[in-house]
Amino acid sequence: MGTISTLYRTLLLSFVILVFFLFLGCAICFAQDTDTTQPVLGHYGFAITGGTTYTPGGDIQFALLSGIGLFNHPKMWGRKPPEQLKLKVELTAGVTSGPYTRLITSANIFHLYYLRCLDTKFFHPYVEGGIGIIYTDFQVEGQGLRVNFNPQLGIGTEYHIGDTTWFSAIRLYHVSNGGLNHENTGINAVTLSLGLFFR
Repeated sequence: MGTISTLYRTLLLSFVILVFFLFLGCAICFAQDTDTTQPVLGHYGFAITGGTTYTPGGDIQFALLSGIGLFNHPKMWGRKPPEQLKLKVELTAGVTSGPYTRLITSANIFHLYYLRCLDTKFFHPYVEGGIGIIYTDFQVEGQGLRVNFNPQLGIGTEYHIGDTTWFSAIRLYHVSNGGLNHENTGINAVTLSLGLFFR
């Protein structure tokens, strides 16, 4: 019975991952092809991120490198979304630096919303939130899977130095399997990112 249950959860997680990547591909295609999705200035970029966990303990630190695509949002239900709403795609890889060195890799989709009421000539603040699939080459005690969901929520700002658009952001970062495995101890962390967009 336990073997069947494990097989069922593995198949379900594989299906969820497949659907996620199909959605990721469709989102990118829509963002490039619809008439509301001319890429914004500096729409591709990269970021370096540092993070530390606060539950189940503060003993895991990690560093990440992300490739980023930022697009105007495709139409939703036949309607053009607000100009300040963007679609952000991130592909990330990195390592933990303590208490052991292990691989982390993820793919995430975010909604990013510029806070135009707080704009200045040089600073463009925003809020963002999204979810993705993450693989960690380690498991904390009580964590049933190495492939998990990775919801994130954050605030940040873009700023211009010369002709370059930089950005920084702070996020709440969560890793868990959403109950697909009976062992579902989550990992919660705070991350700080610095990056830039280029044409």
